[in-house]
Amino acid sequence: MCGICGFISRKTITLDQLKQINDTMYHRGPNDSGEEIFPLKDGYALGLAQRRLAILDLSALGHQPMHSDNGRVSVVYNGEIYNFQELKEELKDYPFKSDCDTEVIIAGYLKWGIDCINRFKGMFAIALFDRETNDLYLVRDRIGKKPLYYWMESGNIVFASELKPFMALEGFPFQIRQDVIKQYMFQQYINAPATIFENVYKLEPGAILQYHYGEVKIWKYWDIAKVYEEQSRHQVKSYEEAKATLKDLLRTSVKNRMIADVPLGTFLSGGYDSSLVSAIAQELSSEPVKTFCIGFKEERYNEAKYAREVAAHLGTNHTETYIDEAEMFDLVESIPRYFDEPFADSSQIPTMLVSKLAREKVTVALSGDGGDEFYCGYNIYENVATAQKIDLLGAMVDGLCKLPPLKQMHAMDKLPFRVRVVATNRNPETKTQIGGENYIKAVDQMLNGEALPSKFEIESKYGVKDWQVRRMLLDMDTYLPGDILCKVDRASMKYSLESRCPILDTDVMEYSYRIPHQFKFANGDKKHILKEIAYDYIPKELLDRPKVGFGVPLDKWLRGPLKEQLTEMSDLKFLREQGIFNSDYVHNFIMRYLQVGDRGPATGENFSKTAWSYFMFQQWYMKYMRFQSSI
Repeated sequence: MCGICGFISRKTITLDQLKQINDTMYHRGPNDSGEEIFPLKDGYALGLAQRRLAILDLSALGHQPMHSDNGRVSVVYNGEIYNFQELKEELKDYPFKSDCDTEVIIAGYLKWGIDCINRFKGMFAIALFDRETNDLYLVRDRIGKKPLYYWMESGNIVFASELKPFMALEGFPFQIRQDVIKQYMFQQYINAPATIFENVYKLEPGAILQYHYGEVKIWKYWDIAKVYEEQSRHQVKSYEEAKATLKDLLRTSVKNRMIADVPLGTFLSGGYDSSLVSAIAQELSSEPVKTFCIGFKEERYNEAKYAREVAAHLGTNHTETYIDEAEMFDLVESIPRYFDEPFADSSQIPTMLVSKLAREKVTVALSGDGGDEFYCGYNIYENVATAQKIDLLGAMVDGLCKLPPLKQMHAMDKLPFRVRVVATNRNPETKTQIGGENYIKAVDQMLNGEALPSKFEIESKYGVKDWQVRRMLLDMDTYLPGDILCKVDRASMKYSLESRCPILDTDVMEYSYRIPHQFKFANGDKKHILKEIAYDYIPKELLDRPKVGFGVPLDKWLRGPLKEQLTEMSDLKFLREQGIFNSDYVHNFIMRYLQVGDRGPATGENFSKTAWSYFMFQQWYMKYMRFQSSI
């Protein structure tokens, strides 16, 4: 696990400057750093740099940049190739010097070319330069576990694991991409390939970028819509077969992710996904696995007692700590430092706290991420199924309300909120993204100018009639990499902790597409097949309960200790100078929010998330943009 950065540029970037931008990611790799610059033709230079968090082969042989034995290929890389040992067997002709998976990337490329990526199973962001062809390849793993950004300017390219290296580079223009802000305000994250800056992009999950002296080609080597279509043609007919095969694949995935030369543990919240991963890890371990959980002093949010019961049943070496609201609040100020573009999923805070706890004892932690998206775990999937059943009725209501007499009476506005949600859901490209119209209207008025749609208008590409399945695929393409995996990466790397996700193993993901949907959502039981595997390890009564989750008290904070700061961020003079938001509307919106009580989620007018998105944007702006302070 590391942070990488580099460039191919005609502009002069010195070794000291490369080291400076590399060191902005010290937290991603505190064990070692390497920076090298090489001259190329036509006035170009290649720079490669890495900050290393040593996990495999802790010796100096794992130092990066790493070069092939013949000098043809150079690599900097962030992540883990879990099948590197078996690949090494296929690459015996290469004179390996280390026990690092990095060297397998080099050997694999020399034998198979860039198609070697299809053989790698793991999480990775790779930058590889081939001196024979003068091509730079940037590659991101299939589901987007590891981040990779690039900045294109005047034929030059700069790449990095985070945005901070760009912002620390002399001459970076700091030009905000205004058309993404509306989508961010609604979704609470910026979806790939966009970033907050003009001409800076996230390489999409499952993508390869080829750069050759100013010319860029990008293609997908693993695309969710295409992989789903291919795999779903071969659906498993037997439930018992599906369960047995999935269980075996999960065991193999966990086993591969337990390979490390440093202490390893698991996150254990007491929910199905983390409990299953922890159970398999304990089954495969010769000693008690270290498990970690945070508890909350407010009893209604606290699930630590359930995690403790699961840990006791499994016999793990369990560590828990109880935190209060003050400890969470103390992290708010640090969020822009580690989430270096606007990001407003408030669960980032407890994720940072459990990462901090784990890092006190381990360097690697296994998580249960991906279970909800791949096995139908979110409540929204139930809502989507209901909405599909009554969609025709909704179309009829919408049609009636558009008749002249009813339209003049604004009949739609007078309908109950839940009826309006179904009736107005007419865009075929956003059918599964039901609701949110009041928030979209508010965000529309907060911003000026052209903008990306608040919802992702891409659903037709999946070619799936079942709205639940379509929404799950959409979440795998957007919410999972853009929000969940981004959150876990930044929160864990803040403490130099590597997070690994067995459920997001390539074989597990692809096999999940072969499992009939009714095995996942069985008579209203979400994640049915995954739960049944968990019951093989843990008694049902320890797991079968409503999911509590934890919500950061946004209203309480924004109307309390953050009120003064939020008020200053919404000052008319400041907003007019900033020139991003509709100053009069935003000022009045925030003042009204601070004065009016929460109207409840069922009204569609609980604007705490909108206010939090705005607050997190302005907090980011204050750190990086207002004075363009040092990074």
